[in-house]
Amino acid sequence: MNIIAIIPARMGSSRFPGKPLAKILGIPMVGHVYFRSKMAKTLNEVYIATCDKEIEDYAKSISAPCIMTKDTHERASDRTAEAMFKIEEQTGKKVDAIVMVQGDEPMVFPEMIDMAIKPILADSAIVSVNLMAPIKSIEEHNDPNCPKVVVDRENFALYFSREPIPSRKKGAKEEDIPKLKQVCIMPFSREGLLKFNQLEPTPLEKVESIDMNRFLEHGYKVKMVLEDYETQCVDTPADLAKVEELMEKDKLITQYKQ
Repeated sequence: MNIIAIIPARMGSSRFPGKPLAKILGIPMVGHVYFRSKMAKTLNEVYIATCDKEIEDYAKSISAPCIMTKDTHERASDRTAEAMFKIEEQTGKKVDAIVMVQGDEPMVFPEMIDMAIKPILADSAIVSVNLMAPIKSIEEHNDPNCPKVVVDRENFALYFSREPIPSRKKGAKEEDIPKLKQVCIMPFSREGLLKFNQLEPTPLEKVESIDMNRFLEHGYKVKMVLEDYETQCVDTPADLAKVEELMEKDKLITQYKQ
């Protein structure tokens, strides 16, 4: 199968402008995401998708394939869909599955990508997968920059929110109702990404600012896969400082840091 990863990145982040090129241990954040994604065994290629020349220039400097997209996309998945069409046109090859790896996940492990794509490879009825991980503190549960998810008994998403879900007000024990966060490694089958791109944006998608609610509101399922790697996404400058401290002990970085 022709499986690729696309890293959507733009300079105009509302919470942290210029975030993709913010340096962590001397390497721009999007560079960490690219180098680490390239190590995944299931991927044929990794692309950066952007509307910003600064990011394109950096991609060229590290010999990363870069796809220029429109600057009107509000959702990373819409940018990813445009990039997929351009990649197919450039390569002359149909893409079978796409792993969207958000550009603010500099601590992504290649094994996370490999485990995320497995449900699509195993079941053609599954069109979209997200990783999820345990929430380990009340502060993280309350943090609006951390997208939360609740799932059914088969680990299909019921809802995504930036609010603290499920509620703690009734005093449920942690082992009874685990608190989970979305990890922004999101595989789609080709048909799944095409379908997502064709669907109208939805009210809950907009109010939560979480792409996957579009699928849920239109009646499609999103399979969730639990992982417990020690990672940290970057939404704010404070997150950047935290990630830099964590990555000083990261062994994977030695494989690509010159």
